[in-house]
Amino acid sequence: MKYMMFVCTDTEPDTDQVAGPDIEVWVSENDARGRRLEGSVLAPPSAATTVRVRNGQLLVSDGPFTETKEVIVGYDLLECADLDEAIEVARAHPMARSGRLELRPLADLDDRRRD
Repeated sequence: MKYMMFVCTDTEPDTDQVAGPDIEVWVSENDARGRRLEGSVLAPPSAATTVRVRNGQLLVSDGPFTETKEVIVGYDLLECADLDEAIEVARAHPMARSGRLELRPLADLDDRRRD
């Protein structure tokens, strides 16, 4: 099963002073196991462009539309046997301690079309 893992900042990071995992090790291990299919750091929110259409009008604005203290700073596309495995992969990511990770399964559009 494929999961999108959003890597986000957090206003309440872990205060434990023990050194956390190294991102390069995390990437290497999960790439080698075939669990990390793709991943990247994102440009800062100031580089974002928001696109909307309202009443037929195209509305384009700079930066993110929502105002929040937490920001998505990257993503990883995972392939795991199930949610439990995806949680274990996320648990070992460095941002699990200093940020937050959101796991979301990819929707199977073929199943949605049959409903």
